[in-house]
Amino acid sequence: MPYDLFLALVVFAFVMACTPGPNNIMLTASGVNFGFTRSIPHMLGVMLGFLVLVAACAGGLGLVFTTWPALQIALKVAGAAYMLWLAWKVANAGAAKDGGGEAAGQPLTFLQAAAFQWVNPKGVVTALSGIALFMRPDHALTDFTIMMAVYTLATLVSVTVWTGFGVALRRLLQNPRHARIFNVAMALLLVASIVPMVT
Repeated sequence: MPYDLFLALVVFAFVMACTPGPNNIMLTASGVNFGFTRSIPHMLGVMLGFLVLVAACAGGLGLVFTTWPALQIALKVAGAAYMLWLAWKVANAGAAKDGGGEAAGQPLTFLQAAAFQWVNPKGVVTALSGIALFMRPDHALTDFTIMMAVYTLATLVSVTVWTGFGVALRRLLQNPRHARIFNVAMALLLVASIVPMVT
């Protein structure tokens, strides 16, 4: 892969991974409500689920959606419903407890976080755009391998930073009223992120 194309891939991957989106909103909320350690399965699910999604897109998933538009509509409906459920879950999480205890409820599991990548509009756009922009047909295997390495690093940095940001906010949000405001705000942001998917 030429250096200029590689540099463009790195910038694209880090911008897409580290800017606010559904995953980062939920990871921040998880860091606040459940701490870093209990959020690790969620973090790993985001990473692995996204990488599997990228591999599927490289293998022709985009062509499947083009061939059967009804499948894309079904995925959008299922994705919107799932994101609304996740928003409800975030909005109803309790306050972080004094002394580093966790809020009531359960963090997202590895499988839930991995499955979410398939209905996350930002993730799907990132995967499909990356394939279209950075995989040259005559160097597909090499470019795909490099892309997966870059996406892995960018996603690792993103999930660590956003979960860590949530953990850093825990002290400010031990007051149940403050925690409630934060959780509802995160839920509303998550709901707002559905709009590009359904329009």
